Amino acid sequence: MESKKLLTILQMNDTHAYFDIHEEMFWQGNHIEYRKAGGYARIATIVKQIRDESQGNCLFCDCGDTLHGTYPALATQGQAMIPILNSMGLDAMTAHWEFAYGPTVFKQRLTELNYPMLANNVYDKETKKPVFQPYVVKEIDGLRIGLIGIASNIVDKTMPPLYSEGIYFTLGNDELPPIIDLLRMKEKVDLIVLISHLGFTQDMKLLSEVQGVDICLSGHTHNRLYKPVVIGKTILIQSGCHGSFLGRLDLEIVDGQITVYKHQLIEVEAAILPDPIVAELVKQALAPYKNELAEIVGETATALNRGTTLETTMDNFLLQALLENTGSQLAFSNGWRYGAPIVPGLIILNDLYNMIPMNPPVSTVELSGAEIREMLEENLERTFSCDPYHQMGGYVKRCLGLNVYFKIENPSGNRIQKLFVGNEEIQANKYYSAAFVTMQGVPQKYGRNRENRSEYSIDVLRTYLSSHRPLYAELRGTFIAV
Repeated sequence: MESKKLLTILQMNDTHAYFDIHEEMFWQGNHIEYRKAGGYARIATIVKQIRDESQGNCLFCDCGDTLHGTYPALATQGQAMIPILNSMGLDAMTAHWEFAYGPTVFKQRLTELNYPMLANNVYDKETKKPVFQPYVVKEIDGLRIGLIGIASNIVDKTMPPLYSEGIYFTLGNDELPPIIDLLRMKEKVDLIVLISHLGFTQDMKLLSEVQGVDICLSGHTHNRLYKPVVIGKTILIQSGCHGSFLGRLDLEIVDGQITVYKHQLIEVEAAILPDPIVAELVKQALAPYKNELAEIVGETATALNRGTTLETTMDNFLLQALLENTGSQLAFSNGWRYGAPIVPGLIILNDLYNMIPMNPPVSTVELSGAEIREMLEENLERTFSCDPYHQMGGYVKRCLGLNVYFKIENPSGNRIQKLFVGNEEIQANKYYSAAFVTMQGVPQKYGRNRENRSEYSIDVLRTYLSSHRPLYAELRGTFIAV
């Protein structure tokens, strides 16, 4: 006789430590709309309701980028998040920006969490042994479920060296088949769930090469998948960012085979009543910073967001401030994906820390025209490579003072058609002064006379706002796909 089991899987990914409700960006017809969403207390309400509906036959997983991204999280090296996360009944997680505190601090945070961190692709440099457990087996209503984790593989490739001190990362694809075999043959699991922070396109390629994963919970690239993608026999979902969405997957399983599945991308709407226990924990976590972060620092006429690939108004604000502060010709910053929108009106200090929570120093450098072209081509390849495994960035590098006309579909090193500084075509041997933040803005290998200035990003943003009220930071057509 066949045995039918029901299971609900809930996915949280890329919440970036957004403790409470915040502005979020939504596409509507030919324009963008903003409305409030998110917050762990509202997420907890949804999860509790679904757990009740499913009579506890529920798996709740987190794909990482959770302990980093807002001021209270960074001020406590992720510790402020721990009581909240522990109250939510998560089953497992994997990671990415969590490594920004350094592997030692991250390991300490993990001792405080009441659920496991899984990664099959992080190794100790000296011993060559795995740093984290690669998998865990959960039993829910007689169903044996194997959970495998893959952490972001770019931590030791594109991020500051401190993040990967003493450890190295692989893609995790070679490690996957033996773990799948072990889970099937030895652990006798009915279902295999991959918790990944590789990104949507990398997961797609990985799952086209590796069979045996039933469900892939994908993170990193902030895709809002309103319906699942099926690769072979694997069902893949990804659920936005900032805790503005939860992914829900309802499964009917007969003799270890998924016979029916239903998916919903749930918006964590403002109208949802916050869970009182989690709301109190959030309040406690934010209390030490509440007054400081509520300080009004300016006003904006432009809606500031970071939700588009080629250029954003939020980063133009940052770059405008860098140019004014340094007097440089050009400004560069990383193509970060996280950062809740700031709607027209007053700007508070918290908004600035949401934009650039690390508050790095402002740096300057001189770059030759040839180096600028090479740096931009490298970044475009990392963003748009036709081989997903070579995609290692966030969005396109943020620039000001330049205009780039490029072809997305061209091969590596051949995308840029025309490149201008102001109205003049860039000259290979000429040097240009540039301001930037973080080594992702201008990697260490480029330029001469590199210098960290005494000013830090938040101060420079505040100064700029004090003399530009209201702020205008419209799109400039910096990158034009032709």
